[in-house]
Amino acid sequence: MKKNANKNLNPFILLFSALLIYGCVANKDTAIDRRFQNLTARYNYIYNSNVLLTEYNESLLQSYADNYEKTLPVYLDPEPQVNLVLTPGVANKQLDDVITKGQTIINDKSFSNYIDDAYMLLGKANYLKGNYFIASEYFDYTAKTYNSDLKTFIMAMNWKARSQMQLNNMVLADKIIDTMLRASDQLKKDLAEPLATAAQMRIYQKRNKEAILFLESAIALPAEKQLRIRWRFILAQLQEKEKNIEDAYANFTKVEKSNAPFEMYFHANLNRIKLKALLSGVKLNKEDQLLALLKDDKNFDYTDQIYYQVGELFSAEGNFIKAEENYHKSVAKSTRNQTQKALSYLRIADLNFKEFNNYIKAKLYYDSTVMILPKNFPDYDNIVKKADNLQYLTDRYTIIAREDTAQAIAKLPADQREAKVKAYLTPKVEVANTGGVINNQFLNDPDFPNKSLNTGNNVAGSTFYFNNNAAISSGFGDFKKRWGNRQFEDNWRQSVRSSAQETSQVLAGGKVATDNITPANGQTNQTATDQTSLEKRFSDALPVTPALLATSDQKIIDAYFEIASFYQQELNDKPEANKIYLELIKRYPDNNHLAAIYYSLYLNYKGTDEVKSDQYKQFVLTKFPESNFAKNILDPSYSAKQTQMENIAINNYNVAFDAYAKKDYPNVVKQADDNISAFPNNDLAPQYAYLKAIAVGRTAKVDALLTEFNLITTNYPNDKIITPLVRDHLKYIEANLDEFKQRPVALIDFDANEPRFVSQATPIAVPTKPLVVENPVTKTAEPAPVVKPVEVKPVDPTKPASIFSSAKSEEYYYVIDVADATLTLSSSRFGIGQFNRGNYPDNDLVHKLVELDNDQLIYVTSFIDLEDAKIYESSITGQLKNIMKVPANLYKGFIISKENFEKLTDRSRINEYLEFLKDNYK
Repeated sequence: MKKNANKNLNPFILLFSALLIYGCVANKDTAIDRRFQNLTARYNYIYNSNVLLTEYNESLLQSYADNYEKTLPVYLDPEPQVNLVLTPGVANKQLDDVITKGQTIINDKSFSNYIDDAYMLLGKANYLKGNYFIASEYFDYTAKTYNSDLKTFIMAMNWKARSQMQLNNMVLADKIIDTMLRASDQLKKDLAEPLATAAQMRIYQKRNKEAILFLESAIALPAEKQLRIRWRFILAQLQEKEKNIEDAYANFTKVEKSNAPFEMYFHANLNRIKLKALLSGVKLNKEDQLLALLKDDKNFDYTDQIYYQVGELFSAEGNFIKAEENYHKSVAKSTRNQTQKALSYLRIADLNFKEFNNYIKAKLYYDSTVMILPKNFPDYDNIVKKADNLQYLTDRYTIIAREDTAQAIAKLPADQREAKVKAYLTPKVEVANTGGVINNQFLNDPDFPNKSLNTGNNVAGSTFYFNNNAAISSGFGDFKKRWGNRQFEDNWRQSVRSSAQETSQVLAGGKVATDNITPANGQTNQTATDQTSLEKRFSDALPVTPALLATSDQKIIDAYFEIASFYQQELNDKPEANKIYLELIKRYPDNNHLAAIYYSLYLNYKGTDEVKSDQYKQFVLTKFPESNFAKNILDPSYSAKQTQMENIAINNYNVAFDAYAKKDYPNVVKQADDNISAFPNNDLAPQYAYLKAIAVGRTAKVDALLTEFNLITTNYPNDKIITPLVRDHLKYIEANLDEFKQRPVALIDFDANEPRFVSQATPIAVPTKPLVVENPVTKTAEPAPVVKPVEVKPVDPTKPASIFSSAKSEEYYYVIDVADATLTLSSSRFGIGQFNRGNYPDNDLVHKLVELDNDQLIYVTSFIDLEDAKIYESSITGQLKNIMKVPANLYKGFIISKENFEKLTDRSRINEYLEFLKDNYK
């Protein structure tokens, strides 16, 4: 029986085998073939591919590190241009299998109904591998080829928009989403993910209210459960930002009660506790509620985040000392979450910088933040920029603190000032046993609160500059060795100053400080006599007259304005910029930057608070109707027109300079007069006037030259390039007036590029600072000198070694790279020479030109160390716009050592050095 049964089955087995073989080898457009291809494509390939994608997404869910300090992304995808999961194109077996299966369907199942699904699989796999451009192309092809299938079209457009967002093509992604949403009006299901994608775009655009509406709609539709929980958490975050506290509390509560991942549950609980106090109307002890979470063993791994949230509560209440204590506890408990540790470091740094004014400690914690914060953290670049520019901000806050203290002492009766000066110049310094960090000591004097800087109720901080003994003494010894005793004044390196600068240096009774101020108990071995002299000089420098008080106020105003501008333009931190702008207006309602401040506030509030934005807009239009800011508001193209006018002025200047170089002096005078009349307010007007004056001096007697020079000092008193130079010329002519009067023309025609006033002696060569070589015979036991280390950023091991070196050099250059070898730079070099002679007449600065294939390098030589070069860079940077007679986008200034300069052989080397500069030095 068994044998007969097997014989009866054999024909069916043979038939099935034949069909199977036929289905595998045949690829024909027949009914049987289409059905068989549909069967195998659906179950052998589509189903298995979706299983692989599901497994991949589940593993991604387990490994993806969300940053709950920020609004979460709608999907477990990287931030735009930042891949947190995979390097683009890196092999992944699951995703590579999906790609193989999709390609098999397209190649071998071409008559099946699943070709569109195959292209979608290829797009999704490439998207998850980070190949966003390739993914976008697949989705684009699918949308265009299968646009008759509305569901396929919408899903392809959805993924295409996500791919473009990852490529940071936000404008294109927004257009794709608009097309997708219009099409979705006809589709009544499967819309959850497209709506969530639209919400993500609105979040990127900071249009939170629209994002809330999209997320609410997406949550109400069928979708994968964990995605819906995630969207609800994001919805609650956005509602909290928009002050919809009740709705946010309700949604955080729903997340907490859902099957959310534990970390999301934990943060939902934290946020719920914070919001409950706001809703109850009763002052709850939020600290106790948060700390109660520590009793739950499940929260052990989140102890650092609990302490961090407690610190946030104290910080919001203005209790900054308690806040810092809890941030330190958070750091101590951060054993696995490096991002959380970095955030706690960042908060400690911010508190010490903004509230405690302990700049040294702030610097240490900013450096620690940058060292351990992941580079893919959304605000990483801004935090690095802030850390790198801390000295810029610190210098300006120091000016504010120093001037506030001096003004406070100046307001005291004369018989009380001496005691206050003595107290401030003999600070007590306590060295905390925490790694050698020196803390500021706060003088709890009710007569000298610094209300402008200490906003916290529990901060007892003195912001007086000289209380920071470590900051002063660490650099004073080196300074005095190099420069000797210098006057206690601004712009101490400049021999020639504007009238405004000179006024600012005049002290009470017409005296001028002759020495810098040194710390009383620093490492400079000050004697009692020196200390008394120091206190007297400081007392004499107090702003006790209206003129000195006005100068002191202006320093504070400028410092505030520069800080706010830095936050606005460099860090793009508009809230912090607005806070400082408003503080400046509060302290000085009629300051000289008011038009710029109103315009900045108008721009910063635009899109977030239209009422305030319109208020400051009206201030600009009504109070400063003739300003460039008002003209920009009324005519958005005004800046472009001004740029065009500036380019015309530059071109005209070069024409005039060419005439000067050819000794066509009458033409120089005519062109200068024409251009000054046409562009009277242009920044180049003083330089036109100078060319005219020199041309007059070449063709007329000294009285005509003096007339032209005096007109320059009268018409352009605040110019920093020409006016200092002309004042120097006038002094020289006055000292040699008899000789000048005997000349047939005022200026003898020596060198057209270097106008001279008399037969000048060869400049005395300044000897190079010699290297100190110890004599081994006479060497005595002396303490090793304290050397300030060069701050170098950590080396990135993934980058190849650079040909450039960060080693200390004996010679540095300031270089201006002009990225156009065809331009004539004679007028630019002339301008640099004017600046150097006017502002650094006692220095033997020389500028030279090196021509490369595609670039020209003007370099100023030489500076004996990096700090000297930085001082020069800070003084010339703001004037380059007027010095360089070429478009601003074509030149860039930087500092470089002599050894590195010799390696700049072409543009690629220049770009490599600029990257090296950015990566290695703070």
